[in-house]
Amino acid sequence: MTLKVIGGKWKPVILCHLTDGVKRFGELRREMPAITQKMLTQQLRELEEDGIISRKAFSQVPPKVEYSLTEYGQTLKEVLDVMASWGLRHWTSADPGDPALPPDTPPAIQTDKQR
Repeated sequence: MTLKVIGGKWKPVILCHLTDGVKRFGELRREMPAITQKMLTQQLRELEEDGIISRKAFSQVPPKVEYSLTEYGQTLKEVLDVMASWGLRHWTSADPGDPALPPDTPPAIQTDKQR
């Protein structure tokens, strides 16, 4: 059930960014340059429908919309922290020739073989 709500490529990333606090749509786009506007919008709508995030629209020009975790969404922080910790351990132990390893792996995370 957890994966049904937060599974996929982008939802955990969006949620991790929102654990830092309220974000505007444009901020999320800048922090996630590989996601398309359409995909970000779709993922945000799904998370809102599931009660994980809240969307606050302001009536002004230009339009302003803010996203944040709901109280219910805050309960996922522990799950996200464990996922991030596991991912970091996997990343540091991965074979440097592994095509799944991002080419921009930060030096602080790279294994000795990669330096």
